[in-house]
Amino acid sequence: MPHSPLIGVLGGMGPLATVDFLHKLILATPAGRDQEHVATVTWNVPQIPDRQHYLAGHGDSPLPAMLHGIRQLNAAGATRIVIPCNTAHHWFDALAAASPAPLLHIADATLAALGASDGPVGIIASRGALQSGLYQQRLAARGIPYVLPSEAVLAQAFTPGCYAVKRNALQLGGELLQQVGEALRQHGATRLILACTEVPLALAAVNSPLQAISIDPAQALVQAVLRYWQQAGSAAPEPGAGSGRATVAP
Repeated sequence: MPHSPLIGVLGGMGPLATVDFLHKLILATPAGRDQEHVATVTWNVPQIPDRQHYLAGHGDSPLPAMLHGIRQLNAAGATRIVIPCNTAHHWFDALAAASPAPLLHIADATLAALGASDGPVGIIASRGALQSGLYQQRLAARGIPYVLPSEAVLAQAFTPGCYAVKRNALQLGGELLQQVGEALRQHGATRLILACTEVPLALAAVNSPLQAISIDPAQALVQAVLRYWQQAGSAAPEPGAGSGRATVAP
């Protein structure tokens, strides 16, 4: 029997970023009534071990908890799964391999939204996401130059800014994360990828002018979801076992 499309959201990383993704999805959906909105099932469980700490060599691996969330979303009938956390995509291949429902990749969606660029792209991301090369590899494949924050900027502005958002100190987070974007601009970046889902929340809290030149991966993921939703129609085929990865149309 075919399944109606259902978007699974592996969230909790962090919980506010998950709600922000869902909010953006609702606002972007061209719906005239409740019944026309995208059907979602969300695993917003923030007790997943810290991704940044683990990639820095501290604490437990988040992979078992994320795999548990993937199993729950599949059990709930998800036909596509998204993860509104950039650093969590370090484990994308392992999660995709364990999921009958294909996963949409946030960096693929972001590059589709970025399109061409007339100058270097600055990447605001956690140290773990940068070490994974999620965005650098994709930008290099398109011949797009990029600028990364220095170790000092990561330590003094990005990390405290990110964790400020996680404890609901959005004003402080915005002031610190704006410093990261300004440092990238000073080093030639003409556009910014806000490759941590806390960053758009923080910049919005301080009404940062950097938002005008920024790509929000959560918003790009929303557009990927809507493309799938519109293509799937009222009844999509059952997700088959396989690579567990879905392509994102440009």
